[in-house]
Amino acid sequence: MPDDIRDAETVTPAVDAAPSASVVVDGLPPQNHTQGIVPDVPITTPDHVVAAGPAPKRGLRAMLPPFSGKLLIGLILTLGILLFAVLAPLLSQDPRYLKNASRLPPSSEHLLGTTASGADIFAQLAHGGLGSLMVGLLAGIIAVVLSLFFGVVSGYTGGWTNDLLSFVTNVMLVIPGLPLIIVISAYLESRSLVVIALVLGLTGWAGGAVVLRSQAKSLRSRDYVSAARVAGEKSGRIILVEILPNLLPLLTAQFLGAVLLAILGEAGLSYLGLGPSGSITWGTMLSEARAQNAFLDGSWWWYVPPGLLIALFGCGLALLNFSIDEIINPRLRTAPAAVKSVRVARKNRRAGKPAGPTASTRPSLDASTRDDEKVNA
Repeated sequence: MPDDIRDAETVTPAVDAAPSASVVVDGLPPQNHTQGIVPDVPITTPDHVVAAGPAPKRGLRAMLPPFSGKLLIGLILTLGILLFAVLAPLLSQDPRYLKNASRLPPSSEHLLGTTASGADIFAQLAHGGLGSLMVGLLAGIIAVVLSLFFGVVSGYTGGWTNDLLSFVTNVMLVIPGLPLIIVISAYLESRSLVVIALVLGLTGWAGGAVVLRSQAKSLRSRDYVSAARVAGEKSGRIILVEILPNLLPLLTAQFLGAVLLAILGEAGLSYLGLGPSGSITWGTMLSEARAQNAFLDGSWWWYVPPGLLIALFGCGLALLNFSIDEIINPRLRTAPAAVKSVRVARKNRRAGKPAGPTASTRPSLDASTRDDEKVNA
């Protein structure tokens, strides 16, 4: 081999088929030239780097539901009714004031008229919201705490503890909830708001415990839980630090569902005459309207407002629950896009257009890929 050829190979190194500058490291795009090579080799940015989406959410942002129409409507309904229940009692008269004229229709003096005993219906509606919401919140907290204990502890510990807690959970699942609530409420001499909330919470936790138990069984086999166990961490700390943060979206959804069921359960018990005695709630308003034949004489302003607020508040909680489900179930995140693609495909089929991706949405292919497709074709 001549000396000049050997010198040329020593001075100018051979260029690799894949230069180091074209390698993507940590998701960062390469530079547009290679340094240290004479002459510089221009590098084109790969298509998958250009088309990469925004960085994934981390921390608390990853636990928040994505903004959507149902989330906005749910927040408006829920927060609006909560503000009404907190602020409206300050602007209304005493709901037990009975010196007004009876069965008055809505007017400027009495916005929703009066009852058969002369009480202002708007005042009862405002103060009854606090009672119904207090029952829902207390029952929701009790139900979530019990489902958390019987579900997470049972799923993580295993062994005889799992068998015992699972047995109690299965027994509560077999017993029908509504008849049990009716029997317990019928045998109670004094039924306050706290007692009704306690009864509803004690009878509404079993379904959530089953879901949490399956999730805890899945999480206890994860690497970070095993590493904490090998490091000598106690079971209580592992449950509180390692497992519970991953269950927060699911716990939030269960809490909202428990609050909704408790409010509906209290309204049902009150309608049957088994609600809280001596307290005003939306359910007791419906019960009194039924007892005074408001449904027959056309006094719609007596029973429509409490029933409407119960329905709207339940709708708002349900929409918030659906938004949180998009975090728990990843398939729901891509469902709107999938439905939209199906509609576009049907529209293109009716218009005689190809159903596949268009040229603008199809990712660009380099020359080598196009050649490979021609050969495969």
